[in-house]
Amino acid sequence: MKDSNFLKENNGRNFWQPMTHPVDAHMNPPTIVTGGEGVSIIDVDGHKVVDAVGGLWNVNLGYSCEPAKRAIAEQLSALPYYSCFRGTTNDKAIELSYELADFFAPDGLTRAFFTSGGSDSVETALKLARQYHRVRGENGRTKFISLKKGYHGTHFGGASVNGNSKFRAAYEPLLAGCHHIPAPNAYRNPFDESDPEKLAALCIAALEDEIAFQGADTIAAFIMEPVLGAGGVYPPHKSFMPAVRETCDRHGILLISDEVITAFGRTGSESGARHWGVQPDFMCTAKAITNGYFPFGATMISEKVADVFENDTAGIASVDTGYTYSGHPVGAAAALAVLAEIRRLRIWENAGTRGQELIAGLQDLGRRFDVVGDVRGEGLMCAIELVSDRATKKPAGKEVGMAVQKAAYESGAMLRVSGNMIIFSPPLIVESADIATILSATEAGLAAI
Repeated sequence: MKDSNFLKENNGRNFWQPMTHPVDAHMNPPTIVTGGEGVSIIDVDGHKVVDAVGGLWNVNLGYSCEPAKRAIAEQLSALPYYSCFRGTTNDKAIELSYELADFFAPDGLTRAFFTSGGSDSVETALKLARQYHRVRGENGRTKFISLKKGYHGTHFGGASVNGNSKFRAAYEPLLAGCHHIPAPNAYRNPFDESDPEKLAALCIAALEDEIAFQGADTIAAFIMEPVLGAGGVYPPHKSFMPAVRETCDRHGILLISDEVITAFGRTGSESGARHWGVQPDFMCTAKAITNGYFPFGATMISEKVADVFENDTAGIASVDTGYTYSGHPVGAAAALAVLAEIRRLRIWENAGTRGQELIAGLQDLGRRFDVVGDVRGEGLMCAIELVSDRATKKPAGKEVGMAVQKAAYESGAMLRVSGNMIIFSPPLIVESADIATILSATEAGLAAI
């Protein structure tokens, strides 16, 4: 391995980082992470901190999940790769499809289509939603509705249903027929409504209005995150997703639950849809499915959708999409080991308990620091929104969040800054002592500004 001097000299020089201006890596060289242990990461200088980012919402079992590491090593030795395209498959993909169908049975999801990651899973769900209606003879159902502030990945389909212009503007024009309604964000919304239940009803009314305007028979699916994640962590009122489900059913619209973040325990339940008592038609998963140890994902499919495809007699239900690494045997082996650990540890329960500790601690900081305009969260996905004026809710500049992050890192925790928000998504195996470290480091960051 190259020494630390080489790494520092070449940091940000030869590769462009995601979601970053190329010049920024030169002006503000990124932290060089060289090790991971438990719920902590270690940088090139040997500085060890609790990872309150959880990799990128995905290292739910931490950095020392030995069963997953062993499964990857053993599978590399047995079969490092083979295609799952028509005519061939592999044993681990078959086993994983069975285990996922069992895990997601309460969500009504019984089929899996394997992908390389979250953006692929979303793209697959969008395609299959359109095809579902074509197989049923409703060729006019091609449009999608989603939430403003929602995030659905970086492919053209996902970017098109994204509800944040930051991830759209540079690449427009995008996919036609994608429309957005207000998100149930009780801190900032066009209705000036702070009551979460009343706001949920207003957002459903906006959905009904958009369906009427577009024409229900032109809409293929509504796609949403059970808790909006990358857009700023916005937990809806518990009535919202069930009302979305009922509205979609009434108008013949499919419901896609984007759970690239929320599947496998982060909300405090096994899935985000289950957290709100809803069965979706599709569920997009990735990230925690292999604990971040291997690029892998799965689009889960309901029995209702599967029946239409599998009973097709016109020959138009061939699934003509896929990826070179769909059902990759190493990824499938990793996912099998990770799923077994998720079940053994019942990590969703710890996410719920530790999440209550984290949100309570952040709320206390919010009362003590005027720069904190809002604190919100569900399970182990939380955020604090930084403002320069509480009365007007004027967002603080990004430099404020970066200053908080820098001081917090020096005090023992890696935080994630997104605009004027600091987002918390630690591994789901964190203990109370780890939560205390995250909170004390965040306090040090806020005090520094």
